[in-house]
Amino acid sequence: MISLKALASQRRTLVPALLLAAFCSSAVAVEPDSLWSEVTEAAKGQTVYFNAWGGSERINEYLAWSAEQLESRYQVKLEHVKVGDIADIVGQLEAASLVGRDEGGNVDLMWVNGENFAALKNTDLLWGAFADNLPNRNLVQDSPSIRADFSVPVEGLESPWGGAQLVFIVDTAAVPSSPKSAEALLEFVKEGGRFAYPAPPAFHGTTLVKQFLLEVLDGDEAASAALALPVEQADFDNITKPLWDYLDQLHPELRGAGKSWPISAEMTRQLLDDGEVDIALSFNPNEASAAVQNDQLPDSVRTYVFDKGTIGNTHFVTIPWNATAKAGAMVVANFLLSPEAQARKADPAFWGEPTVLDITAMDADQRALFEAVDLGVWALPIEEGNNVLPEPHASWAAALEAAWLERYGQ
Repeated sequence: MISLKALASQRRTLVPALLLAAFCSSAVAVEPDSLWSEVTEAAKGQTVYFNAWGGSERINEYLAWSAEQLESRYQVKLEHVKVGDIADIVGQLEAASLVGRDEGGNVDLMWVNGENFAALKNTDLLWGAFADNLPNRNLVQDSPSIRADFSVPVEGLESPWGGAQLVFIVDTAAVPSSPKSAEALLEFVKEGGRFAYPAPPAFHGTTLVKQFLLEVLDGDEAASAALALPVEQADFDNITKPLWDYLDQLHPELRGAGKSWPISAEMTRQLLDDGEVDIALSFNPNEASAAVQNDQLPDSVRTYVFDKGTIGNTHFVTIPWNATAKAGAMVVANFLLSPEAQARKADPAFWGEPTVLDITAMDADQRALFEAVDLGVWALPIEEGNNVLPEPHASWAAALEAAWLERYGQ
């Protein structure tokens, strides 16, 4: 009998054994309702341990609402296992694989993207091409960041959950004209503007460093193309030299003068609210709208991106190869893609994160759920949100972080 690990290693062209009767090929788009019914029936009574970041009360409350819906509708119990860094869970799965724990795993579903997905895929720790066969998959946008996760092909191994883009939140009471390029930001701080970013490997700090790299390489087609390849295939020192030259100029002008750093993007928004910086960071285009409505930022803030765009990506959920509640995990992933769950997630009153669904593919009732969401004037304007730059290959993050820390770490 073919094992789940063996199936996983065959490029996941087959969905693993538990649901072969329902899903037989990753090439099949969406299975008939009768076959999905077999999945929901198998899921009844299962407890799904969902390992996801637990550092936001709003996200925690959203997942608690999701748990209520899943239990009442599908008799699936969702347990949110609050995680500080999902890389720790990747390490636990790698350890389980080394000792041959190929079933009975304690992680049924996990929130991943980027280098963590790449690590799981490269070491055959994912279950199969389940995402291509979820009923709600036919509502998902067709976009490069959904087909490939940080330039790594997804191949159905994870299901999209939310969209994100690096944005700047500016207090227009202090800054009437926002700096809309890396060069303009440098001039802004040289002229007395106040700005700071989290030190890598903090996610938002690493993302901003990647953003700066994209900007300083603008016009160098060969170097820019190298960013889509594994970093070991590139001339890292030569490609990144303009980045370090730029940061050498920027850091002395920052709040903290390159000696101290915010620990997170949340801290930059607190500094903005306290009047200690003029511009904060977020990876959620609707973050400012949610913060204003919750009295965490002044009404004078607005959200913007650079004129040539900013890095954006998609985050996903995936099922490890040795998960215990695989059917339940599929039901959860499908629910998280439902218009109802996505519209609530997009509402700043609850979370305020852009949807991964194609609203034009919905019926009138489904569209109405999104039309009822009020983002306010503080969110990123829709026309600017279309200006998204691709992430470099997942391997670039660790290399940039190591080089940054070598140069600027305390």
